[in-house]
Amino acid sequence: MASLLHLSATPKTLIPKSYIPSSASRAFPSTLSTRSLSFPQLVSRKSKPKSSTITCSTPTPATDRLISAVAYTLPFFNSLQYGRYLFIQFPKLGLLFEPLIPLLSLYRSMPYSSFVAFFALYLGVVRNPSFNHYVRFNAMQAVTLDVLLVLPLLVQRIFSPGRAGLGYKLMVWGHNGIFVFSVFCFVYGLVNCILGRTPYLPFVADAAGRQL
Repeated sequence: MASLLHLSATPKTLIPKSYIPSSASRAFPSTLSTRSLSFPQLVSRKSKPKSSTITCSTPTPATDRLISAVAYTLPFFNSLQYGRYLFIQFPKLGLLFEPLIPLLSLYRSMPYSSFVAFFALYLGVVRNPSFNHYVRFNAMQAVTLDVLLVLPLLVQRIFSPGRAGLGYKLMVWGHNGIFVFSVFCFVYGLVNCILGRTPYLPFVADAAGRQL
């Protein structure tokens, strides 16, 4: 029995290292061998401050603001005739425009005041290179708006809607819309010019910018 147990046991064979091929040693590295872990070297770099460009906008001079604000009074005075139907329908609305009556009466007392103011503003300010772009742009917007206010009167004279009917109602609605739009442009342009900002009137700014 002892001999049988001795024969059934598989003896452990020790293989010298010289018999192990070099390729096998590379494919199956020893678990006891130490592995060197290489960590990326952290290089401390000084954070360079980002160069920020600060643009300081120069404030608009008071004279440029005043000229630009006065320019918008030309289309505003010429648009008051479109508000007569609103003044009849809402009499209290006319109280807001009573402070302007002395200026309006002085403006209308001069002969051809509208044509004189138009060409004075266009030739004296818009086409005058001594003024800067801010003043010329606002003056050109006022001139363009004044020209646009003449077109509804021409259409009214051509079609002559009369005193009643659908044509008369369309004329009244058109006059009311034009008056509200002109008042909005005047207030918007006046406030922005006082603050030194550039107002961009709808339907007018693009046409005015192409003329400069």
